[in-house]
Amino acid sequence: MDVAIDGRDVTVKGPKGTLSHTIAEPIEIAKGDDGTLAVTRPNDENKVRALHGLSRTLVANMVLGVTQGYSKTLEIVGVGYRVQAKSPTQLEFALGFSHPVIVNAPEGVSFRVERPTLFHVDGIDKQKVGEIAANIRKLRKPDPYKGKGVRYQGEVIRRKVGKAGK
Repeated sequence: MDVAIDGRDVTVKGPKGTLSHTIAEPIEIAKGDDGTLAVTRPNDENKVRALHGLSRTLVANMVLGVTQGYSKTLEIVGVGYRVQAKSPTQLEFALGFSHPVIVNAPEGVSFRVERPTLFHVDGIDKQKVGEIAANIRKLRKPDPYKGKGVRYQGEVIRRKVGKAGK
């Protein structure tokens, strides 16, 4: 893994790819002799403290992304609901609409379909992976009455009882 610091720009290269980010104004970043990165702040004001934590976490996420990568697993629940891989960057969903829904992956994000009701969103940028997974979930949110829809694996859906019959 290789980290390059050019003023406020941090570029991280690893086996999975390259990510870069610009650090916010008062925060400073420096590379230590032993290869560690030090994110420092000039004072203890609330806004500066918040930016310090944010900057540190964003750089840590970049390092983790280019070395291990990020993945979100989603599952589909419902009769007739399924997903099909058109290519590594394109999915076709059947979610009870009158037409299939096609989702294209942006640059740096790929899809893996394990079975027709389980698929993965993979990439090196944590923010992109999470956003694409959230947009796919938005296509058919889990229904609180029947539990049908697209959900994250392990997500617990609070169920409602529905109306009482006579």
